[in-house]
Formats: sequence, C-alpha cells, structure tokens
Amino acid sequence: MLLSDFDYTLPSDLIAQQPAEQREDSRLMLLERSTECIRDTRFKNIEHYFNDGDVLVINDTRVIPARLHGTKDSGGNIEVFLVRRLQGMPGECWVCLTRSSRAPRPGTGLTLAGDLSAEVLEECEDGYRNIRFDYDGDDFLQWLEENGSIPLPPYIERAPQHQDLERYQTPFPNVPGAVAAPTAGLHFTPEILDALRRKGVVIVPLTLHVGLGTFLPIRVDNIAEHRMHAEAYSIPESTSAAVTAAKREGRRVVALGTTVTRTIEYAATDAGEILAGSGMTDMFIYPGYSFKVIDALLTNFHLPKSTLLMLVSAFAGRDFVLRPYAEAVKQRYRFFSYGDCMLIM
Repeated sequence: MLLSDFDYTLPSDLIAQQPAEQREDSRLMLLERSTECIRDTRFKNIEHYFNDGDVLVINDTRVIPARLHGTKDSGGNIEVFLVRRLQGMPGECWVCLTRSSRAPRPGTGLTLAGDLSAEVLEECEDGYRNIRFDYDGDDFLQWLEENGSIPLPPYIERAPQHQDLERYQTPFPNVPGAVAAPTAGLHFTPEILDALRRKGVVIVPLTLHVGLGTFLPIRVDNIAEHRMHAEAYSIPESTSAAVTAAKREGRRVVALGTTVTRTIEYAATDAGEILAGSGMTDMFIYPGYSFKVIDALLTNFHLPKSTLLMLVSAFAGRDFVLRPYAEAVKQRYRFFSYGDCMLIM
C-alpha cells in the first residue's frame, strides 16, 4: 500500500492545543466493525460499552521531562531531547536529539540546567547523538523531574504549562521512561477505572516506553519498506495470564491505545497466548496484518500518513476508518494527543 492511501485533510484549528477541561469531557466516537455503524457519545459513558469479564490492557509508562536547555562550550544555546538510555555503557549515556544554530560534534561539552555537564560522544543515524551526562547522584530520573520539561508533541504549538505536568500523564503512570504519552489513557480518571472494575472488567498493565518514532514521518512511498524505531517493553506474568485466559474463555481483550496493541501482538503466539517478559519491539502493523489477540481498541485520532493511522486501518479496514475520520472533521472533533477518541469494537 502507498503512503498516500492514508492521507486525509485536517483543518489546523482542529488540532487540540489544550486538554479538555476535565479528562472525561472528551468526545467518544463508537465504531462497530461488523455493521460499520458510527455513533457519538462522551467518554464519561465509556463503561456502558464494556462487558463483565472484559480484559482492559493499559500502558503504565510514565513520561519523563526529557527536554533540557543549556549552552555549548562555545557559548551557543542548545536544546537536548533525551530519547532513551543506552544499555551497557557506564554512567548516564542517552540517545538524544539536539537543536542549536550549529549541530554539536563529538567531543563538544555542554552545560545544562542545574549546572550539569555533558559531552557529545558520537553522531548517529537520523540526526541522533549519543550524549554522556556527568551525573554522580543516585537517581538521574529524579534529577530530570526537577530540571527538565515535559516534551509536548511538535503539533502542540506552545510552551509546556504547569497543567501539562499532570495532564500529559495518564492517571496510572508507574514506570518512568517514555518521551511521549500513550494518549488513549489521557481520558481516564480514577472514578472511571473504579466503575469499570465494579462492572467486572479486569484491568491489567504492561509497559511500553513510547519513543519519538511515533512522531517521525514516513519517508518511503511503499509503506512496507518503513522501519519502526525499537522501543522497550515489559509484560508481567499476571498480565500474560489474564489475557491468555480471556482468549481461551472467549472474553474480549480491549487494548488501550496503539502502544498496547503493538506490544501484545508482538508478544502473542499463533495460539493467542501472551508471553511475559521484557525486550525491545519495532513491530509495524499495517493493513494485511492478522490480529492474534486484540478484540477492541480504544484510541485517539491520529496524524495523516502516520504509522498509528495504519495500525487502526489494519484493525478496522482503511476505507471504514477514513469515513469516521471525515465525519470527525465535519463534527469538529478535537484531534491528536489532547483531542477526542474512538472505541473500535
């Protein structure tokens, strides 16, 4: 399939620049795959579309304040965006993106917030750089919480505000490491989660640390040639058992977002069992993929020509998906991270 097959026209004023006043105030579009019926409701009504015994799988990653500002040893300003920690290297070494008037070369020294020193170690593909931070404390992530800023997506055209510290996190973050939020979870509240549990919904976590690949444009016309950036994941034994039991017993498995979908499908066997464990996944799901586990998907509205839109199209059919997208534009739904969402059943 071609990249142009996943394009649609979106007025820029429909890209949500602020979250809804309350998380549960988001609009919810319901898509029924069997009938291709489309309905509108509010997210606060989400419990009505779950059944006793459904398993809802959430992503419990936490967004880290990955954006740092400072100066190069030449005196020029620089912005450093931490993407992921490098494994097997001493100290705090991270894959990063940088923004400055002149790109820093290997050996360039940096002074960042809180007078932290750093050094560019090497240049990598696609503009990434490996940077070592001269941090000698016990908890670098805690240092980031105090000195970094929340990395809002590039289509939110404003500086981070105080509210983003809370609203660009899901209500169930647990494991720090993501540089972008699993946005389908932004609509939930503790009250809605409690209502689902009272209804008999089993809620289980996994972790996928969302990377920048979710925002990077596809640069090939034939989408089959695209390669995803690898992201770290972890699936607990309890989640593996709950999902596997649901499939054996004919109960629905509902994925909260595309990150959960990719992780579960990556760890799934042909028999529909989910393997517990940790690792890296670069799974790319696009039309033609046969889903092994997921029965329903709750997800936001995604960018044109994005891998996320391709995954949703694989689950519900490209033609069917683009029709409610057009309807969402017509009804002035709010799009992307802070926007509204859809439940595909």
